[in-house]
Amino acid sequence: MIFRGPSVDIPDTSLTSFVLRGAERYGARVATVDVTGRGRYTYAELASAVRRAAAGLRARGFGKGDVLAVLAPNVPEYPVVFHAAVSAGGAVVVLNPLDTADDLAARLAEAGARLLVTVPSEVVKATALVGRTAVAEVVVLGEADGATPFAALLADDAPMPDVPVDPARDVAAVLHSSGSTGHPKGVLLTHRNMVAKALLTSLVAPTGEDARVLAMPPFHHAFGLTMMMNASLLQGTTLVTMPRFDPEAFLRAIQEHRITHLYIVPTMAVLLARSPLVDRYDLSSLRSIVSGGATLDPAIAALVRRRIGCHIAQGYGLTESMVSFMQPEEPTRPASVGLPAPGVEYKVVDVDTGAELGPRRNGEILIRGPQVMKGYLNAAEATRDVLDDDGFLRTGDLGYAEDDGELFIVDRIKELIKYKGQQVSPVELEAVLLTHPKVADAAVVGVPDEEASEVPKGFVVAKEPATPEEIMAFVAERVAPYKKIRQVEFVDRIPRTPVGKVERRSLKERDRAA
Repeated sequence: MIFRGPSVDIPDTSLTSFVLRGAERYGARVATVDVTGRGRYTYAELASAVRRAAAGLRARGFGKGDVLAVLAPNVPEYPVVFHAAVSAGGAVVVLNPLDTADDLAARLAEAGARLLVTVPSEVVKATALVGRTAVAEVVVLGEADGATPFAALLADDAPMPDVPVDPARDVAAVLHSSGSTGHPKGVLLTHRNMVAKALLTSLVAPTGEDARVLAMPPFHHAFGLTMMMNASLLQGTTLVTMPRFDPEAFLRAIQEHRITHLYIVPTMAVLLARSPLVDRYDLSSLRSIVSGGATLDPAIAALVRRRIGCHIAQGYGLTESMVSFMQPEEPTRPASVGLPAPGVEYKVVDVDTGAELGPRRNGEILIRGPQVMKGYLNAAEATRDVLDDDGFLRTGDLGYAEDDGELFIVDRIKELIKYKGQQVSPVELEAVLLTHPKVADAAVVGVPDEEASEVPKGFVVAKEPATPEEIMAFVAERVAPYKKIRQVEFVDRIPRTPVGKVERRSLKERDRAA
């Protein structure tokens, strides 16, 4: 059974021409500004900077088939760099500044990037990568020894390069899957994919011309780049960029900039729901919050609604298929991830046989739509494994649909714990652990066991002294016998990706090392 969202027409155009189509009309409205107030670009200035930087790139021989890399936190210049490279006919690979030098070198080499744009604080790391990759020039947003100032690219006031684009085939961006359960892969997103992501976001989570978004989720992640950055620019929204997350700075920015819309990950929702810091700041300007990247606890969402007094909803999508589902403004089923976005189709299939399943039956979720990636970079076999002949993406997520198509996520299939043949969901056990009054944070993984194959092990961050036996007994009282946690280890923190997903691979490696 295939469930479908409303129909929608995706414009057959290049990404930048679509996202910045209203820039001239928005004119003097602020497009991007740093949280400190520096680095301000109006829409007119942003569009001009994109044109001039694209011309500067073309003058350097950068064009169709070339790749530019960006290694930077969220700064006002980020959309200028990104759209200049795309306008010049190239693709952009976005990199995480927190990654190791070896990881960055591998991704640059894999993508074949020959230009690397960074910030002054990352120039030493960036220049060290030149000899290890195809990167021939490092460009810095500002000034730093050993790098070309970005201002040099803006010196040419030539017209926007007229580069022919096949929106359905030409790649605009290369992002990387989270790697929370396996090795990260380069995700190829075409102009059409990226146009669809911006358009669908504007339909399911609209902001508007008078809105102000605090750009906290990193632009190097699909959530930050495709939903927050491009969709906001499409709608004439002001982006207030923050380079890194700090709870007090986050709350202060909402108050001082009168932020109307937030894109957050669940860990930020917990802050808004429970932290006493919230009471020190005026957050009354907030109208709407979108949570993504990982599952949002409905109880936490309810606390945020009551405390902040604004709408909060979660969406669902992978790096490969961002903007696939979104909860309605007033969710009637708070635990769901909502209905399929316009143009999106999905089905739930039996994990073993692939047979299509009807409502309320658990299976793997498969998604099809204009937002689904072209494939993985230099990985034809991995692409064939996840994209079937009908264009459906195998998400690797276990879930079920209601009769009306509203979707519920149960867990990652690969993360399910096999205890004596029974399937145990780590997410379910984590939700129980987080209700314990002495537990601040928790994660659960399966660890090898000679008799049971695997047993659930909890990693717990405690608010106050507790014993493993106390924690295990608490869970045992609330779950079926085969779901009981059999081991507990106390840790200082739970390792998570930038969007809040538990890095289960790290926890399993920690257990093996112990």
